[in-house]
Amino acid sequence: MRYPHFLACNGNIGFVAPSFGCATEPYITGFKKAQERFKNLGYGIVNGPNVYEANGIGISNTPELCGQELTDMYTSDKSDALISCGGGELMCEILGYVDWDKIVKAEPKWFMGYSDNTNFTFLLNTIADTASVYGPCAAAFGVDKLHNSQLDAIGVLTGEKLNISGYDMWEKESLKTEDNPTPAYNLTEKKVLTAYIGDKKLDNSSESFNNIKASGRLIGGCMDCLVNLLGTKYDKVKEFNSKYSDDGIIWFLESCDLNVFSIRRAMWQMDNAGWFENVKAFVIGRPLVYGQEMMGLDQYSAIIKTAGRYNVPVIMDADLGHLPPAMPVISGAYAEVSVKDDNIHFLYELK
Repeated sequence: MRYPHFLACNGNIGFVAPSFGCATEPYITGFKKAQERFKNLGYGIVNGPNVYEANGIGISNTPELCGQELTDMYTSDKSDALISCGGGELMCEILGYVDWDKIVKAEPKWFMGYSDNTNFTFLLNTIADTASVYGPCAAAFGVDKLHNSQLDAIGVLTGEKLNISGYDMWEKESLKTEDNPTPAYNLTEKKVLTAYIGDKKLDNSSESFNNIKASGRLIGGCMDCLVNLLGTKYDKVKEFNSKYSDDGIIWFLESCDLNVFSIRRAMWQMDNAGWFENVKAFVIGRPLVYGQEMMGLDQYSAIIKTAGRYNVPVIMDADLGHLPPAMPVISGAYAEVSVKDDNIHFLYELK
């Protein structure tokens, strides 16, 4: 696994828009405030050509121009790390316009984003054997007061924070609007983990729950995007599993638009494609449809029907995904994942 150099204190941060750009409120204000914050921290700023664009469908610009921007910005020596402007809907359409030969041969560079950016964070791991950061997009750093999760993400990029723990509370309803573009997280819900070994649910006060540990190579992202890649020419998971079979794989998964039945279908599909070969554990983020129940199916049974068959730890309602705060995940890294005192911990080992 290739690991980029960490972002130096006087380094340059590049912003790119392979999915949505920051073209409307509340994202314009958030993005501009984020740039000012990074400048005040001593970083230079390099903006890609699409960061303020809204000429595409589900992405910032045409697939051709988005793919060109991502290739050029990743391979350029003008920036030391890249942060995506935002998520979106159709980043998959740019993949044919990304020059993967150049990406593979380029000096590795940290790329951070989540949601639709799975189309690059995941493929950097499996195609380019390069680590990435599944973490906040650009405008998140423009909030009035940074949350520890956002500080952790900066700490990962700089190499100062390679031991990450979850957070006490989470946001069910955001206060962000066009008129209030940069509020801090509205933390109203207490975080409570749900964990299984195989298909057996663990009591949160039990010794078994508080001694969950698993080590392996972290890969994953947003299931909405992952199943869309499955079976395409970009699907190199079989080769990745084979290369890192001795390490084993820890899958981190979350979801955006999927309802509980779609989540269950996604798990079935990944399983039957052989993606979960060598799995050591599953870490499942809070789904955007948190609390949904349809015809007797909820977010837990949607996962455990498949994951439970592997007799490995399955940790759910983790601080990942679309209901913030979210832990930054070094996707592709070797890590020890553990649970203690109803909290989850990632200790990254960059090997």
